[in-house]
Formats: sequence, structure tokens, C-alpha cells
Amino acid sequence: MKPDPAKALVIIDMQTEMQRRIDAGLDCVNPEAGTHIARLAAAFRAAGLPVVHVRHRSDDPAAAFHPDNPLAAPMPCAEALPGEPVFAKTTSSAFASTDMAGWLRERGIGDLVVAGAVAGFCVNTTVRQGCDLGFRMTVARDAVLGFGLGEGQPDAATIFEVTMGLLAADFATVAESPTILQRV
Repeated sequence: MKPDPAKALVIIDMQTEMQRRIDAGLDCVNPEAGTHIARLAAAFRAAGLPVVHVRHRSDDPAAAFHPDNPLAAPMPCAEALPGEPVFAKTTSSAFASTDMAGWLRERGIGDLVVAGAVAGFCVNTTVRQGCDLGFRMTVARDAVLGFGLGEGQPDAATIFEVTMGLLAADFATVAESPTILQRV
């Protein structure tokens, strides 16, 4: 029998810009996601399992995710501890513009728990690509932020439910963080 692959927590795009959006009152699902992410990170660290950080980066000096913009800084729940990997991505998927897949494979990690922002965009594309690359994907549903698209567009709850439904249908296990914490 083949042993289970090692597990890691992947925290996507939990940067200060996300807190700004929440504080601005934008249509949002799971504004408390950071609390769940912090609990997941603490449990993974206590179990000696990797916590992997992915941050969006833009080369446009006027962009929120430009490295010199304070909005690009990690939220407290996503601060990397010394030795934890931080991947800067320029694409929606955390795999497409980083060497995260290689880093994970070098360490025999094949089971990923994903949390972060934003459900319909970077979380969605990362989970789908991770599945396509052969990683076993789990989405921490209550540890994922979702936002609406604005006036006249789908709201946050609709986007979130459709995204979680599609991911659960073919790409990942979708579970609440207390259930995931029982398996760490």
C-alpha cells in the first residue's frame, strides 16, 4: 500500500488589500476567514507540517499588489514564520507563475489544504490547476474569502456557492476548518 503523501497548508493572497476591501464594506463572504486561517496555520505548525504562503505581486507601481504598496503586505493571519516559503505570483493560479509545484514535489508533499482569497479567482484557479497537476486538494471553506463583482453583477454569496460547488464536484474536497483540524 502506498503511503499518504505529506500535507501542507497553502495560504493564498491574504494581503492587506483584502482587509481594506472588507473594511470598505464590499459585498463579502467569510470576512472572518483570517481567524480560521490563523487556527489552521497554528495546527499545521504544531504538527510539524509546512505552511506555504502565496502572495499576489504586480509590477505596476500604482497597483495595490506592488511590493512597495502597504496594501501588498500580508495580513496578520498570513505572516510567514522564519523558514516558511513565500511564493510571489503574477497570475491567478499559484502554480502558473511560481515554482511552488516543484518545491512541494521535492518534499514529497501531495496533499494540500487551501485557504485565502479570493474564492472565484485565485483560490479557484489554484485548486483546479493543483488537481490537474496531481495534488490532492482540500478547500477550507470557512477560511476562504469571497467578494461580489459589483453593481449589476453576481453577488459574493452566489459566486462563492457556485465556486465551492464546482470545486467539490470534480477538483477538491471542500470542508469546514474544524473538520480539517481534526485530520491534522
